[in-house]
Amino acid sequence: MSTSLPLVFDEPRRAKKPPRHLADLTGEERRTAVEALGEPAFRAKQLSNHYFSRLVSDPAEMTDLPAATRDKLVADLMPPLLTRVRDLECDNGETRKTLWKLLDGSLVESVLMRYPGRVTMCVSSQAGCGMACPFCATGQGGLTRNMTTAEIVEQVVDGARALARGEVAGGPGRVSNIVFMGMGEPMANYKAVMGAVRRFTDPSPEGLGISARGVTVSTVGLVPRINQLATEGIPVTLALSLHAPDDELRDELVPINNRWKVDEVLDAAWGYAQQTKRRVSIEYAMIRDINDHAWRADLLAEKLNARGDWGWVHVNLIPLNPTPGSKWTASDPADEREFVRRLEAGGIPVTVRDTRGQEIDGACGQLAAASKS
Repeated sequence: MSTSLPLVFDEPRRAKKPPRHLADLTGEERRTAVEALGEPAFRAKQLSNHYFSRLVSDPAEMTDLPAATRDKLVADLMPPLLTRVRDLECDNGETRKTLWKLLDGSLVESVLMRYPGRVTMCVSSQAGCGMACPFCATGQGGLTRNMTTAEIVEQVVDGARALARGEVAGGPGRVSNIVFMGMGEPMANYKAVMGAVRRFTDPSPEGLGISARGVTVSTVGLVPRINQLATEGIPVTLALSLHAPDDELRDELVPINNRWKVDEVLDAAWGYAQQTKRRVSIEYAMIRDINDHAWRADLLAEKLNARGDWGWVHVNLIPLNPTPGSKWTASDPADEREFVRRLEAGGIPVTVRDTRGQEIDGACGQLAAASKS
């Protein structure tokens, strides 16, 4: 069951980065950049309004900017970063997975999911992933490079544009929730991810004005970064991909457990909940005959209850989504029901995740960014 892939925390030295973009910059940095182009600082707010509020990038639509300077400002501060390769849809068009090509040829994916009353976007934070989890298609592909803040933000802005124009089934709408559960380990690209979180949550026109409570940052358990996230003052939801309550199995399923053990990572999650008063989500992929034993449900409940009983945690069970060539498969429904029953008996809130996007390989653990049709 072991994996031969190494854990990779740092992107390859050869990784090429795209040019800077408005979304990479804070408000003050945007003003400085605009002034460096010979324009008054207030143009930065105008550009931000076009990008984050009006959701436009075509200079011709920016009629409040002088015609002579529009092209220069857009070329310098809104360079194209993502090229759409293809879209795949299911759920009558309410789920859409997009394959993107970055400027260096790297491929990443994002998924837009429309539900009654909300729209969630699942975004990638790295091209590939260095965490080497053996049951995850992305993890088995290795890490190509970190994405920039703007490359992360562009995935959501594209979805927001499509919703605003009524191009998604269900009519016009807006993005209400963002989950960092696409390709990559967000905490291994911490600076760029936090920049994106700030662009998502900053009020318009500095950012998209999405509630921090609607943003979920996922991690396999980089304990120092979880602790750092608790100090940022942005009450996003923390999702911890645990997948096993015991070190013996988690060492195999989630190789980072060889560095930070189950109790250490749960202590960090508990500390995040205490600091932010936000409920932590425990992600647990249900893998047949591997981690779905009733005694493991009991142990998970025991470990979570030992840290507090004020509703600080919620367990999200994920029926394992199939990936090509994998020996792993989803739990038997009866074993899944018993796992749920044991957690509930232990007083732990639990839900079984909707496997939205499975038929287009857009569900959890399936994003591999294959370029073939």
